[in-house]
Amino acid sequence: MTCTSTPQAEERPQQRAERDYDVVIVGGALSGAASAVLLLRQEPRLKVLIVEKAATFGRRVGEATVEVSGFFLGRVLGLTQHLNEAHLVKQGMRFWFFNARTQSLSECSEIGGRYLSRVPAYQVDRAVLDEEVLRRAQALGAEVWRPATVGNIHLAPGGNQTIEVRRQASGGAAPEGGEQPWRTISARWVIDASGVAALLARRQDWWRPNLEHPTTAVWARWTGVRDWDSLELAEKFPEWALACHGIRATATNHFVGEGWWAWCIPLKGGDVSIGVVFDQRFVTWPEEGPLGQRLKDFLKQHPVARELMVDAQWREGDVHWRKNLPYYSTTFVGDGFALVGDAAGFMDPFYSPGMDWISFTVWSSAELILAEQRGEDLAPLIAKHNRDFTRSYERWFRAIYLDKYEYMGDFDLMRQAFLMDLGLYYMGVASQPYKRGACALKEPVFSTPPSIPFFHLIHAYNRRFAQIARARRSRRRWGEHNDRQRYLFQGYTFAGSSAVPLLRAMAGWGWLELKEGWRSWFGGSRSLFRGGRTRQGLEQKETNPPRQWTGESAPRS
Repeated sequence: MTCTSTPQAEERPQQRAERDYDVVIVGGALSGAASAVLLLRQEPRLKVLIVEKAATFGRRVGEATVEVSGFFLGRVLGLTQHLNEAHLVKQGMRFWFFNARTQSLSECSEIGGRYLSRVPAYQVDRAVLDEEVLRRAQALGAEVWRPATVGNIHLAPGGNQTIEVRRQASGGAAPEGGEQPWRTISARWVIDASGVAALLARRQDWWRPNLEHPTTAVWARWTGVRDWDSLELAEKFPEWALACHGIRATATNHFVGEGWWAWCIPLKGGDVSIGVVFDQRFVTWPEEGPLGQRLKDFLKQHPVARELMVDAQWREGDVHWRKNLPYYSTTFVGDGFALVGDAAGFMDPFYSPGMDWISFTVWSSAELILAEQRGEDLAPLIAKHNRDFTRSYERWFRAIYLDKYEYMGDFDLMRQAFLMDLGLYYMGVASQPYKRGACALKEPVFSTPPSIPFFHLIHAYNRRFAQIARARRSRRRWGEHNDRQRYLFQGYTFAGSSAVPLLRAMAGWGWLELKEGWRSWFGGSRSLFRGGRTRQGLEQKETNPPRQWTGESAPRS
């Protein structure tokens, strides 16, 4: 696993005898179990405990991988056979647009691939995937307490961390005589893989909401969703069916509107995950009726969703709501702890960055712990880790997501943005592990000096598209090509020839600027929201500096 050939340190039995475990991992789903797998493969002598609150995993969002996370799952964790047998191979991303003139599926403008994808990615049932990774961690020697509750966690830099844990009887029932008492265990390291609960970040006052991006998600799993590639739809819309030579159904299909988008992700066995994410400054969510019905009624405004979901029914008990999605931690690691996956931060579900974030945080955190086992000096490694992930979160958010919902549902602007976003992701991010190996995962997105010009480029064109969208709204031209347009392209690869469509897309941006962008070059950059936004970084104010911040000040524009 390691990127160096540094020899491992000798056993230190006296030091190990002073603690119960070498590593305690809070959370046994993908982030936590993957951390255990990486550690135990490299250092089987480690005593690793995984504390998981759930007796069995339920389904969760984060069901689509992209190319980096596909590499991590398949080539780092070794899950390719499992992914092919228990999940679906993903066929890229597709986007569907509508306006007042669209009445049917075939009239909605479309962006997507014409052929099948060439780099592996998957549509996964997270309950099945999480159980499999946890099973593999156990097979490597990890001890699992499940179900169990974590109480106080006391951090002691450079020493033994203490964690209060209360186990439950198998199946979640309390043992005879009441619940088991709290037990205090010690470990050199604690890994927080608790997901959105973000136990350490919240308890240590590192957790910060990202108020520049007030988004909400509503989702469910559905039965009775029509098959995109069915004979029924092909006979009803023959020209539409012939336009795509690949498979539409196993792509992540996106229904998009003004200030919102929805995912449609098929799962092995026939269920479909469908959910909407909206910017609260654009969309007022209906408050009357069952949440599943409100979700379906909202989506029915889109002709594609209306066609696909005419007979769909949400699964009772599997309808969910989460408000104010994005947040981050001001600290990611220290001498004795690490935050991985959603416990370290979350930006937006669009483009499925969550599993890429898991890949980078898990790999880097495991490397830090193994470095300590080898006797390396941790101070510079900790400072670099905190600095890199702080920069990565801020730049990733500002480049891709800041104000993106202002032009989310406009076909012209989304086509240009998608082609450049995807092309630069392929050439600068996804290609790296495939060309250099898993060691590329030690460099999170936009954390290295060569990536800085690309951060500024992506931030620039996304900012401009948001400004052009505002100008279009003021002229009532927003979404004018959302009907009867179809852009199906051959997709990107890691070959140098993929620079050609990327350069064409950038030329298209230049032409757009000359054709209409000039209208917003001067005085047109004020945000639609609240008469312009007062930038305060990612919510952090000077009067409230982050605690234990290493290497940089709080994210700030």
